[in-house]
Amino acid sequence: QVQLVESGGGLVQAGGSLRLSCAASGRTFSNYPMGWFRQAPGKEREFVASISPKGSVAQYADSVKGRFTISRDNAKVTMYLQMNSLKPEDTAVYICAASALQYRSSLSAEKDVGSWGQGTQVTVSS
Repeated sequence: QVQLVESGGGLVQAGGSLRLSCAASGRTFSNYPMGWFRQAPGKEREFVASISPKGSVAQYADSVKGRFTISRDNAKVTMYLQMNSLKPEDTAVYICAASALQYRSSLSAEKDVGSWGQGTQVTVSS
């Protein structure tokens, strides 16, 4: 099992930027794909982005493609989400996730999540 702690959320105006971090502990971080999901009020949790174990492959939801960048630093056991050109519809709790499956290239399905973080609130004002 891995423990995940997010940070970096906050309130930002539309068009602004935020950088989220997800610090991991408890197992071999670099063997597992990681991902970000988000849940807006009254909506289902949805996939945002994922990254392969070594950081060479990234996937994005269409709604964030070209604006968000996922990355990881295995030496620091941390994953990041750089969010640019933020829109009010990006307002949500952003949740870090670690795959239960080693050596896969992505983590986009909730059924494959082994561990969840507690989430960090991102609010984008218009």
